[in-house]
Parts: sequence; structure tokens; C-alpha cells
Amino acid sequence: KKRRNNGKNRKGRGHVNPVRCSNCGRCCPKDKAVKRFVVRNIVEQAAVRDLADACVYETYVLPKLYLKMHYCISCAIHSKQVRNRSHEGRRDRTPPVRHRRPVNKPKTENKSA
Repeated sequence: KKRRNNGKNRKGRGHVNPVRCSNCGRCCPKDKAVKRFVVRNIVEQAAVRDLADACVYETYVLPKLYLKMHYCISCAIHSKQVRNRSHEGRRDRTPPVRHRRPVNKPKTENKSA
């Protein structure tokens, strides 16, 4: 047997509804698809400064684009969202390390008397 879950995440359900791959449009079961939540700026980084100069408001925050991406396995491997692992590597079920942006904490000044 190749994988413990047979490449799917449906336990006790015979059928799940398909989703379309965001890249190629292939129908793939929702539990098998590789799901990624993408948060991007609506404007690309090159045009942000131009918009800030032309904007009337000084502190205008550009809106963000929130997308739930579904990839079929072929597109997820091709775009390096997931990798194939060895037989021993597949047994490792610990989740990968999540790289989070550091949160800027407000600096508190200590006034010693």
C-alpha cells in the first residue's frame, strides 16, 4: 500500500463533490485537491508607489485579494506546492513548519527613576 489515506481525506464517505483545478480546470475530488489560501494585494508591487503618489488620501490602505486555490495533484507538483517523498518519508505525518510574518509589537519604553 502506497499511502495510509490512499491520497484522499474522506473517511466513511463514499463520494465527495468535485472541484475544478484553479490552474488547468481538471475535475478533482475536493478531499484530494491541494488547497491553498492566498492573500495578495490587488495591485502588484511595481504600481503601488505610483498609486500612492497619485492618491488624494494620505493613509489609504490598498485592499487585498483573498483567494482559495484548489490544485489537482499534477499542477500542485508542477508548481512546487507539494513534493513527492520517499517510502520512509511518507510515514512522517508531522505538519510542515509554517513561515509566518513577524508581528510588529508596539515598543514600550522603560523609564527607570
